[in-house]
Amino acid sequence: MTKASGTDPESRGRTLAPGSGQGPAVVLAEPLSLWGGLDPKTGVIVERRHPQAGASVRGCVVVMPAGRGSSSSSTVLAEAIRNDTAPAAIVLRDPDPILALGSMVASELYSVRCPVVVAAPSVSELIRTGDTVQVMGSAPGDPAEITIRSRASPPPAGR
Repeated sequence: MTKASGTDPESRGRTLAPGSGQGPAVVLAEPLSLWGGLDPKTGVIVERRHPQAGASVRGCVVVMPAGRGSSSSSTVLAEAIRNDTAPAAIVLRDPDPILALGSMVASELYSVRCPVVVAAPSVSELIRTGDTVQVMGSAPGDPAEITIRSRASPPPAGR
């Protein structure tokens, strides 16, 4: 188990939307706009030009540099949460109040939380796709805990 947060303020996550979630990590190479980029009925990335197009985020901890665009992304996230196709948690390098809003609205409407946290690059770069990650955030602005529960198997040598 690797704690990806700590007492160092530079490496501590910060909560944007509270909650706790755990699942396999899906590390996105580029920001994703949920509006037109995520199918809220399936949880699959549908933006054809995105490097992870076709990947499912359902029940995963999504790690990405930032959200991208459209205030409608909050609606898509809330709808995915309602449909049980949303990520278990979202870890960002840059704050995105639109994603936080979608998570908070879904919490109020459906009593389901999808934590959204900001982590320093030194923390988010520790996480690899397939790692089992736990995210816990208590209240907006408070520290968040990001823990790598288990590591994904490394790819075979030479590939």
